[in-house]
Amino acid sequence: MLETIDWVIIAAYFALSLGIGLWYSKRAGKSSSEFFLGGRNMPWYLAGISMVATTFAADTPLAVNELVVQNGISGNWIWWSALTGGMLTTFFFARMWRRAEVLTELEFIELRYGGKQAGFLRGFKAVYLGLIMNTLIIGWVNVALMSILKIMFGLPDDQVLLYTAAAMVITAFYSSLSGLWGVAVTDAVQFLIAMAGCIILAVIVVNSDKIGGIDGLKTQLADKPWAFDFFPSVGKSGAAGGAFSITWLTFIAFVGVQWWSSWYPGAEPGGGGYVAQRMMSAKNEKHAIFATLFFQIAHYALRPWPWILVGLCSLVLYPGLAHPGDGYVMAMNDFLPAGLKGMLLVAFLAAYMSTISTQLNWGASYLVNDLYKRFTRPVSSFENEDKAEKHYVMAARVVTLLVMVIALWVSTKITSISGVWSFIMECGAGLGLVLILRWYWWRINAWSEIAATIAPFIAFAVCKFGIEGKLVTGDDLVYWQSNKITFFITVAFTTVTWLVVTFMTKPESDATLSHFYNKVRPMGNWGKFTLPTNVGKPGYLVLCWLSSIIMIYSTLFFIGKLIFKEYTDAGMYAAIAVVAFFILRYSSMKTKVLE
Repeated sequence: MLETIDWVIIAAYFALSLGIGLWYSKRAGKSSSEFFLGGRNMPWYLAGISMVATTFAADTPLAVNELVVQNGISGNWIWWSALTGGMLTTFFFARMWRRAEVLTELEFIELRYGGKQAGFLRGFKAVYLGLIMNTLIIGWVNVALMSILKIMFGLPDDQVLLYTAAAMVITAFYSSLSGLWGVAVTDAVQFLIAMAGCIILAVIVVNSDKIGGIDGLKTQLADKPWAFDFFPSVGKSGAAGGAFSITWLTFIAFVGVQWWSSWYPGAEPGGGGYVAQRMMSAKNEKHAIFATLFFQIAHYALRPWPWILVGLCSLVLYPGLAHPGDGYVMAMNDFLPAGLKGMLLVAFLAAYMSTISTQLNWGASYLVNDLYKRFTRPVSSFENEDKAEKHYVMAARVVTLLVMVIALWVSTKITSISGVWSFIMECGAGLGLVLILRWYWWRINAWSEIAATIAPFIAFAVCKFGIEGKLVTGDDLVYWQSNKITFFITVAFTTVTWLVVTFMTKPESDATLSHFYNKVRPMGNWGKFTLPTNVGKPGYLVLCWLSSIIMIYSTLFFIGKLIFKEYTDAGMYAAIAVVAFFILRYSSMKTKVLE
């Protein structure tokens, strides 16, 4: 249980968060641009840290702990594989998102497309993403926090829900007051607290008498050498010993297909969601690129190791847990003294609140800017623009609180976090290619994106309730799911559907395409609209992308080998990272992306 000093730390943290919200409330009230994009004046380091903080939710350390317990370090390739798409966003899309000068990702739809179909797509996605998907995401984050509180304090479900609701109310309150600037600044504070807490826990647990440091950890896991493997075994799934062994189809899905084909919050192909929001809020194109690059480095290379270490220790300390992720919270309870226990609980609250505040602000931006302002109360319905902006800010604050209420209700209906995650992944499979190509191919139109948005639901329903539910059972069902066959079917069906729809429908008008091209100046196939670009040769841009991927993976492995005292391997990965950095630097100068 927590002691007085722990409660003092928690109270001080809540006071700090509310104080930041109040401090930025006046600035946020100036306009919807200030509320949702911070006046497009955010420095790269603040925008980048805010991205990292948002992807660090209360459930993240528990999820990594579970992956490590079940499959060792290599189990993290389930999410490490998304780096390829993340770096694509950094070098191919960050500059263009900032250059588009739209308030939200959905406003971009009516910049790129024209006609009633574009308006329909924008309004549909405002509800689909801003309300439905957003509340599902908030719901699973709430459920994760509830499980943490239940394990730490042994509270009944009704009290756990009450405490979670209280934390969400505080988050919604400062988010509705402060807008994106307040959210970003609290994100930075919350991220530093959260990472400090996780590092302290890892150091204490690893050096405890029960583990005996890194050498002791290796000795106690000598019968589980697979736990320290950095790479999965690609071949037949279900290998003995718990190692992360995947089939070739699954490997292809992770490495070759998933990163470009699937829409997923925070990892959208072509950018999007709150990542696009941060890029659009940056001071200029250079800050947008640096913010996104910092996000990828911190997210993949710097952040995971404290969680991984506690996960490895859980293999020793808590073998046979029904829910392996619970080992992380149990370690907090068993090893942290008074004061530090309160600090780590604050770290989890910080991780929770940084995610929730962003989701609330992001969702409100869609519902206000792309639904209410676009279809119900346009600027033209007000006496002047100043009154309109003040009205939209007030609407944003009200909508923020409404989304909070709906998300709390959704939280009570979620029984499986993994079920929500699987649903979102499957229902976005195949959409990603359209989100990429709409920047590079003039022939993509609004009907292409509408088809790519709807088609995954049809394929998912057929696979889930038709083919999978009736034709595949028992061991065959396990093979069917583990090999990502349903994923491939959904991607293939969606891709064929939107391609057919694209060529069966008319392209966007010359006026629409010309306006978009002249504003954004994308590369790619733009036919008669093509003009000289200002980013040098595309080949150097590809080199930026590939070298940055190698640099980040090598840095990730270098840190890991250094922690495990495998200095020869650490030196090798360090050398690769340095070489990749200089290649990145050279190619970025040629493409002018980091000037």
